[in-house]
Amino acid sequence: MLTIPLSAAPGDLATKLAAIAEVGFEAIDLSLTEVAQFDGTLDELAGHIAGTGLRIASLGPLDTGASTALIEAKAAVAQALGVDLLILTVDGDVPTALPNTKGVRLALRPSRTAEDAVIAFVKEQNDPAIGLALNAFEILGDGSRPARLRDLDGSSVFHVTLCDGPTSPALPGQGTLNLGGFARVLARIGYHGPWLVEAAATGSASVPDAYRALVTVLSDASVIEPLLRSTTPELPAKVPVSGFEFIEFAVDEAGAVQLEAVLTSMAFRRERSHRTKHVALWRQGAVNIVINQDRQGHAARTFAQHGPCVCDMGLRVQDASETVARATALGSQDFSQAVGLGELDIPAIKGVGGSLLHFIDQHSDLHRVWDIEFEPVARTRATPPAGLRRVDHVAQTMHFEEMQSWLLYYLTTFEMTKSAIVNVADPSGIVRSQAIETPEGEVRLNLNGAADTETLAGSFVSGRLSAGVQHIAFQTDEIFETSTQFEASGFARLNVPQNYYSDTQAAFGLDDATTDDLRRHNILYDEDEHGAYFQLYGQTIFDGLFFEIVERKGRYAGYGARNAPIRLAAQTRTLKGAA
Repeated sequence: MLTIPLSAAPGDLATKLAAIAEVGFEAIDLSLTEVAQFDGTLDELAGHIAGTGLRIASLGPLDTGASTALIEAKAAVAQALGVDLLILTVDGDVPTALPNTKGVRLALRPSRTAEDAVIAFVKEQNDPAIGLALNAFEILGDGSRPARLRDLDGSSVFHVTLCDGPTSPALPGQGTLNLGGFARVLARIGYHGPWLVEAAATGSASVPDAYRALVTVLSDASVIEPLLRSTTPELPAKVPVSGFEFIEFAVDEAGAVQLEAVLTSMAFRRERSHRTKHVALWRQGAVNIVINQDRQGHAARTFAQHGPCVCDMGLRVQDASETVARATALGSQDFSQAVGLGELDIPAIKGVGGSLLHFIDQHSDLHRVWDIEFEPVARTRATPPAGLRRVDHVAQTMHFEEMQSWLLYYLTTFEMTKSAIVNVADPSGIVRSQAIETPEGEVRLNLNGAADTETLAGSFVSGRLSAGVQHIAFQTDEIFETSTQFEASGFARLNVPQNYYSDTQAAFGLDDATTDDLRRHNILYDEDEHGAYFQLYGQTIFDGLFFEIVERKGRYAGYGARNAPIRLAAQTRTLKGAA
């Protein structure tokens, strides 16, 4: 039974219940405070909840230090509501005895320090009405492994909370606890009770995020443990992603001129035009940039809201339809708009803030979109490529409070893993950055959460209702050759402070020739035990968007985190100078 606390949803009672039922939860945990706040009889409260198709999984919590009379009184409330489970928290001494609550079971939820004593107490009681309520945050947060629970009697576990951690409570997938292993062990010992996910009522996304997180962790665990397969809706498998198929910009005529000038300076070529729309394809290597000036459809609406910006991304996947099926099963909205004669209906979903992701696969005509919908343009002169091979990564900047929603959106839909959050020092504050990527690095995304509107990231999202792509990095195999060609084509690069290079030479023991090359080309450098990383930045366009060129040597898998404060300071200085 998929369960969430009623308190996780914002709004009044009716709004809370409707939101919880709509996304697919089967039950709620009801607090004693919420019962006291309800202006009506217990029968009326139970009726409101049942009317939405939801059950009440448990009532509570109540501290075990409460008097016998109080525990009996709250058990009577539970019974009147049709609930057979009262949660008791144990954060200190274990009670010597518990009252007979006449048909209402008591589930003891221990803190980390009280766990062993509570488990021993429940075993000693040997009473089918007294059992355990296990919270993964408490059970696993001290580094303990789930396997130590395998000797428990599953019938003595009445209630389970899947809460991530370890330092602060989080939704499954947002922390580092082994929740999948925890769920598998409990299923093997015979647990059949509710699975509760905890979430703070942070806004309209809190309940959908919680459902997405809970279903994903249980579904993933059921791949190994078949006993869990009945706990969640059947989902298509997580989607392998093999790369970025395109990045699409919504622009007007002036924005198109500015963007085309930058792309030309990076040796992109305008190769194709849409047969019926004001849309052009610019290309270099495996990078497809779409410039959309059409005055109808999603791109036009996005431009009207945000001005020139990235409005859409296309990802290469194994099966486009299966991708949408998994995403929608987890609560994402699919997307479609009118398709003209000779156009493909490319499967797509909406992102957390209304952006789009389209999906291209190889076993249908979708991968032929550039041939079917576009026609070649006449070239006036040959433009030799500058060595840009593919999209290395895309950075999405968002309001800080949206960051965890975006993280869950990607991690639950696709085969991706996350890195630890990094605090990046902007001259005007701190930006929190988290990288996620596919197993082989075919798709890399940086999620940047801006809490301070004075930072560069904060100014980028100021006034936006959703996240936006702030920078796009292209990969080259020879960054100095690429940079030399850019010099000839007029690429406007970011000027790096000269002191940076003496510090970098000392930090990594670089020779004078390499340091001089880095300085002359305004290229940033980083290395680790696996390899080296080179970064060349362009000047910002539009409202803060910029392009980056990178080269990865060896097995370097990072993003040059040590260089981010240098880049931000240089960009801030440039923007202030332009103002």
